[in-house]
Amino acid sequence: MKTIKVVAAIICNNMQKKTKVFATARGYGDLKGGWEFPGGKVEPGETPQQALVREIMEELNTEIKVGDYIDTIEYDYPTFHLSMDCFWAEVTSGQLELKEAAAAKWLTKEQLDSVAWLPADITLIEKIRANMG
Repeated sequence: MKTIKVVAAIICNNMQKKTKVFATARGYGDLKGGWEFPGGKVEPGETPQQALVREIMEELNTEIKVGDYIDTIEYDYPTFHLSMDCFWAEVTSGQLELKEAAAAKWLTKEQLDSVAWLPADITLIEKIRANMG
């Protein structure tokens, strides 16, 4: 099975307090409509952090500061294996403009279960909840 290496930004409103996180609904492909944390594929020669900065600029027209590493999620979808490095992040410039996603929401700790997460992303929710203020 093919492995796809990706990164995800858990964009929070404030890196110290983390009272809200930004989630997007996928706007295309087999998993359209499922909720996820924004990010994308790591290109050859990039560090995960560099890939995250580039992907968020491409998808959301926003500059971020990448914070602490949270976890690497390993998940088998029917046609590929996903390996996803997840990092806290904070907006430094820009308006989180949706270029690829169908929708987006800022979620509080109590609202994390209010969206239909994609299977790989849902495995991260308890770790995120535990680190939110």
